[in-house]
Amino acid sequence: MSGTTVLLDALAAERSEDPVPARLRAWAAAGRPGLRRAGVLRGAAQLGTVLWAYGLSWGAERGLSALRGELPAAAVVPPALLTAAGVALRAGLLAAGDAAAARGARAVREALRHRLIEAALPARGPAPADSDGTASARAVDGEVDELTDWLTGYLPARTTMLLGSGLVLAAIACRSWFVALLVLAATPLLPANLKVIGLGTQSAVGAQLTAIRGHQARLLDHLRGLPTLVGLGAHDEAARALERDDREVARRTEKVLRIAFLSTAWVELLITGTLAVVATYCGLVLLDYLHLPGIPDRMSLSAALFVLVLVPAYFAPARELAAGYHARARAAAAAELLAPVLAAPGQDPLPAAPVRPARQGAAPPGVRLDDVTVRHPGRTAPALDHVGVRLAPAGCLAVTGPSGAGKSSLLAVAAGLSSPHEGRALHMLDGRAVPADPGRVAWVGQPAHLLPGTLRENLLLARPTASDDDLLGAVAALGFDDLLTALPQGLDTPLGERGTGLSSGQSQQLALVRALLRDAPVLCLDEPTAHLDPAAEQRVLSALRTLTRDRTVLLATHSPALLPLADQVITLEHGKVLDHGRVR
Repeated sequence: MSGTTVLLDALAAERSEDPVPARLRAWAAAGRPGLRRAGVLRGAAQLGTVLWAYGLSWGAERGLSALRGELPAAAVVPPALLTAAGVALRAGLLAAGDAAAARGARAVREALRHRLIEAALPARGPAPADSDGTASARAVDGEVDELTDWLTGYLPARTTMLLGSGLVLAAIACRSWFVALLVLAATPLLPANLKVIGLGTQSAVGAQLTAIRGHQARLLDHLRGLPTLVGLGAHDEAARALERDDREVARRTEKVLRIAFLSTAWVELLITGTLAVVATYCGLVLLDYLHLPGIPDRMSLSAALFVLVLVPAYFAPARELAAGYHARARAAAAAELLAPVLAAPGQDPLPAAPVRPARQGAAPPGVRLDDVTVRHPGRTAPALDHVGVRLAPAGCLAVTGPSGAGKSSLLAVAAGLSSPHEGRALHMLDGRAVPADPGRVAWVGQPAHLLPGTLRENLLLARPTASDDDLLGAVAALGFDDLLTALPQGLDTPLGERGTGLSSGQSQQLALVRALLRDAPVLCLDEPTAHLDPAAEQRVLSALRTLTRDRTVLLATHSPALLPLADQVITLEHGKVLDHGRVR
């Protein structure tokens, strides 16, 4: 087993200064019991291989004897039954091992996706200021899947190789110790060559995955801006840029495939060469042509056939491990892309308060922004430039200013939905300063974000345990009774993408009802009456008087009609707060 140990040590060797292997091991912990069980079951399946190989060699020997008339034809029945039993045992254990590996891999992927979604949707703290929504979507949708082959192949294969190859080697040694020595001597040739071949695998795969992520991000941007590109006559140039990206992805994919084929070819060449040496030895011994000191020169036909069948079976786990070595490189490259998305966003030493889905009678917190600066990628000027805000509990702050002045950025930081590059965003709870937490916030923007489904399902997003009576009561509390009357199916009314089927006024009313159901102590209103006609604006304004009662409110608006709701009004211009018309 020394050769096997050498191979395992070589393939599993990891630099202590490289955090990627440790990160992968930590992620795999969620499915480790299933993956370990898969390795044991697949290794034990080699016992079935040994049984059917023995049955085959025994049956061949008896069959030849039956042809010579030395045994009856029925003598081949026991070997045939043993062969069938070995095949069935092997198939059953492999199927159980594959099922266990699939369960373990699924547990790891689900745990990672849960963490990625939490990082992308900051339910317990602010997202990084430079967070990329496209990167998060690609991580959840594609890069987590890059770990599948590593989880189902490489991790169980290490256990499979120890157990399975050990069983086969012991069986070979029982019939021919010299053949066992030959295959054992060939084993250490694998790791050195695989290390050389795989030297650039991780970097090649990392470049491929990075190119795919960039290509998908640009494709999404072009699709979103297609009307603008067509209007400017720039659609042909955009198509050529996407074509260049596509060729680059194809080139990098071809490079990765060449490396994979090279590593597989070397493993197959080694196995074929070893089998040729063993077959030559067995042939020479059977023909009585081999007479060398110290080398066995006697072997039965049954033993020769048995060891010839088992030599490829001995290397089968090594073949799987070699394939898993490439999968491991893909997983390591994916881990490098996933790690920044999963990185802890906050560096604030203040402890976070527990998330509460509703106020539960607690007093609303105050809001404090200390010298906050926010920069958006690709822009030289900051969205917020050293902004300071003080809002007392249950107060209402209106933020005005031209489009692009930083109003939405200020609300997002105050709500804890994004973290500033400089300064701090705090919520004041009973005189204690704690980091701004979106768990205390209800957000209403324009346009209202509605998901495909029924009206009821969209309202239940705010409070999943609410009954129909709770939903109807919230609608009535804001004076929107006629909303359901105008919809023939009431709460069962189906909605399309972005609330298709409703007017902008109806969509905004639903957003306000959701905020009331949420019952959070802090309410952020981002242009809640934008693009509404005067009648719809008056209905929303009336509802806001009810909704903002006994809550701390931050309101970004262009509408003078909403300013009477506010206790304080600040004006932003180019990310700075104006004081009596002057920037400060």
